[in-house]
Amino acid sequence: MNIAGHESIAVFCLTPGGVRLVHRLQAHLPLTCFTSEKLLEPGFTPFNGSFGDTLREAFKHYSALVVVAALGITVRMLAPIINDKMHDPAVVVIDEGGQHVISLLSGHVGGANALTHHLAELLGADPVITTATDVNGMAALDTLATQLDADMQDFRHVVKVINQMLVSGQKVGLWWDEPLLNECEQCDTRGFVPVVSLEELPELDALVCITLRDSLPELSLPELSPPVYKLVPKRVVAGIGCRRDTPLQTVIELLRQQMAENHFDLMALRAIGSVVIKKDEPALNQLAQCWRVPFELFSVNELSLHEQRFPASDFVRQTIGIGSVSQPVAWLMSEGKLVGRTLRQQGVTITLGVSQSC
Repeated sequence: MNIAGHESIAVFCLTPGGVRLVHRLQAHLPLTCFTSEKLLEPGFTPFNGSFGDTLREAFKHYSALVVVAALGITVRMLAPIINDKMHDPAVVVIDEGGQHVISLLSGHVGGANALTHHLAELLGADPVITTATDVNGMAALDTLATQLDADMQDFRHVVKVINQMLVSGQKVGLWWDEPLLNECEQCDTRGFVPVVSLEELPELDALVCITLRDSLPELSLPELSPPVYKLVPKRVVAGIGCRRDTPLQTVIELLRQQMAENHFDLMALRAIGSVVIKKDEPALNQLAQCWRVPFELFSVNELSLHEQRFPASDFVRQTIGIGSVSQPVAWLMSEGKLVGRTLRQQGVTITLGVSQSC
């Protein structure tokens, strides 16, 4: 299992047996461990109030929760705050004897199924997975999207449709755009029908296309064509320089223009970046919030190591100490894989790059 998907794991135990079991896990994983005052030992944090209060608070702040207790009490404690599987953290329950590890919530997107398998392996326990695709030995579209850090239009609905097709034995094709082909081996694609060429499609009930493009190549579809869904990995990064107090709408319009010029789907944007002096620039912070992407910052020293690769502006150098911003930023964010020309309009510069898989 890739534990990197869980930046923070909170573990809860209610009995001496639970504390002993958690000690076994602490040797293998970075955990924040909670228990009651009377069971407190080194490496554990006391409940802040009751077990239920602490568990519900952790639900808001941790990427995964592991509860060493009965399944019933875990469900009762969390029931009032459960939202949906697209946003809730992974929740895994283990009996204090360490015999069963149960994936309770957010099995696919949250990673509870993968965490369940990993914990079961560490404990020599039986993993209990109940999601239909896993029970049938198949991949799931939401798991594939998580592995690729990808998104699609109407994601929740399409996941239900495609996963139901997979477990029902229908034929769901999977096509990889050439720049992403090398990522296929890293993903679980069991149950999907591999599609090599969009010009020669096999008989399908649906087709999922993995691409960064804003539009697909022309499809050679039969008269009764299957529905086609586009899954877009987040790989595009944008280095941005701008004059102080540039309007947000200006930056948005120019970024859209730059993405379109390079035929990228807007969902492919992974992050924006700039020089650290721009950390409080309203338009850039608002852009990151609106598009739900990270805003990465680089020091002048970091950028100066690469500025000789690009044309310099005396005005920019006098203002911030280096001759260019967007190009060296995009260079660092993409590890040198820049795409297209640099846009320079209305006091804004934007350079795009394509990063490797996350």
